[in-house]
Parts: sequence; structure tokens; C-alpha cells
Amino acid sequence: MLTLDCGNTRLKWGLFEGERLLQDGALALVELGNLVRRLPQPLPQRVVVSNVAGERAAVEIRAAVEGHGRLIQWVKSQRAQCGVTSRYADAAQLGADRWAALIGARHLHPGPCLVVMAGTATTVDVLDGAGVFQGGVILPGLQLMRESLSRNTAQLKEEAGAFAPLPRSTADAIASGCLNAQIGAIERMHRALGVAAAPCVVSGGAAAALLPQLTLPTRAEPHLVLHGLARIGYSS
Repeated sequence: MLTLDCGNTRLKWGLFEGERLLQDGALALVELGNLVRRLPQPLPQRVVVSNVAGERAAVEIRAAVEGHGRLIQWVKSQRAQCGVTSRYADAAQLGADRWAALIGARHLHPGPCLVVMAGTATTVDVLDGAGVFQGGVILPGLQLMRESLSRNTAQLKEEAGAFAPLPRSTADAIASGCLNAQIGAIERMHRALGVAAAPCVVSGGAAAALLPQLTLPTRAEPHLVLHGLARIGYSS
């Protein structure tokens, strides 16, 4: 089975045999015209996709997959699927990638957990021990936070900085402030989960920056959405 996770800036793909991830890769959305040349060949018969990048990305994915005689299973959020139940007011409004991440987390860690996706945006979702998605928050990702300061202030330019408990340069103050905002949101949502030993299951391109600063139990799962997509595909 081939799984495709098309996010806001990149498309990630994974080739599965059963539950085992055999190969994976990624490319920027601006390179979607090269997608068919980047995917494993021959394409598997089963292709499962989550897409939050809009119709233009969907057209490119269709050209790369359906143009080679393969049908696509487009994942949509459900009220209940693969052992996860959603308490979102409008279940269909939840992003397909968040839904797949919740299912992936439930499959890889069957207890209560906090599901953190750290990409262009950061999402922090509460999944209880019964597999019920109780709710979650969305905030700008680390890079978006930095870019916002650079774009909307006259004298705060985007510079490389490092985390420090008490920053003593502007660059470090920006880097530390943005990271503290992310960590603070995660810690508050972990308290809402109400299970001190429950892990934060962390995925996404900014996970490496967040993980060293988290004092909560953590579990790094770089391919969380892909695992969730595979679980959805195999259950269909």
C-alpha cells in the first residue's frame, strides 16, 4: 500500500507491507509535477491519500496516480473509524491529516496520549484512553511564528537564534519565545488530558526542536500520519 500525506508545504509518502513501513520520502509542494518520478515503481494497487493543500495539489496527485491506472482512496474525517471516535462539533471539519494522526497514535500507542503535529501549523490533540478525540488546539508553527515577527515589526529581523532559559540577545529571545509558546500550549493541553504518565506522541518537521524542551513523557513518531493512513486503508 502507498500512503500520501499532502500537507501545507510538503508531500510525504510511505510504502507499506502490512504494518511495516518499507520506504518513505518527501518533496516540496512546488515539486508536485515530479511526483510520479519520485514515487516507488511500479505503483501499488492501493493508494491512500490525505490532502489539506487544496484542489491544485489534488490535481497533481491524480495525474501521478490515476494516470497510471491506480485508484485513490481520499481520506476524510469521520465520526468514528479504526478505534477512534471524534467529539468535534462537525466531525467532517477536522483536517484529514489530524484525523489520520489520531488513528496512527491510537494504533501505535493504545492508551491515552497527546498527539502533537509540529509542521507549518502546530496541532495539539487530546486522545483519551477509550480512543475518544476530546478536542485540540491549532497554533502557528515555529517557523510561522518567527516569520510573523520579521514581517510585521520594523526592527525584529529574522535571524538564527538558539533557545536559552534567559535569552540575552534579540535572536535568542525570538527563538526562545516562539519555542516557549509551543511548549506552553503542549503542557497546558497535557494537563487537560489529566493523565500525568500519558505520552506526547510528537511528529512533524519541527518535532526535533520541540522534543528536547518537553519535560513531559514523549514518544517521537516521524511517520505518524502515514501509519494512520495505512491503518485506514487496511480497514477499508
